[in-house]
Amino acid sequence: MTTRIDPQDMAGRPCSLAAALQVVGDRWALPAIREVMLGNHRFRQIARNTGAPTDRLAARLKALVESGVLERRPLPDDTRHSGYYLTEAGRDLAGITRELIGWGDRWAVTTPPVRLLHRDHELVTRAVCEICGEQVHAADVHREEMIPGWDRSGPVQAP
Repeated sequence: MTTRIDPQDMAGRPCSLAAALQVVGDRWALPAIREVMLGNHRFRQIARNTGAPTDRLAARLKALVESGVLERRPLPDDTRHSGYYLTEAGRDLAGITRELIGWGDRWAVTTPPVRLLHRDHELVTRAVCEICGEQVHAADVHREEMIPGWDRSGPVQAP
């Protein structure tokens, strides 16, 4: 079960982005999730491939299990040991990790270290509204504040 955060209990603007970063925003969280997505379930594999200090990685993996992003279960080839596996919430991070890789390729590295392929060609994605099927453009997206007492500029001052 995924642990959820009440947005009204958060410091500052109630925001799902801030809540998501409380779960996966640690320096080692997404690299660890990446490794599990790639099929590396053993702690040693995850530690080697992330470069994370083992004490920090152990704490982060424990938190990801507690938050419902990962689960621990016996390894199929060695049931004496447990490995880390994605939950539904963890699998749902695949699109975000792809987008972050693309952003990193464009803005953070000198040369992309990997290329994502879709069947026999390079993967190029675009956002499409699941309701109407149209491509999403930033100019067409707007906010509706759902928490009373907040608007776009911040907390609303009582008259």
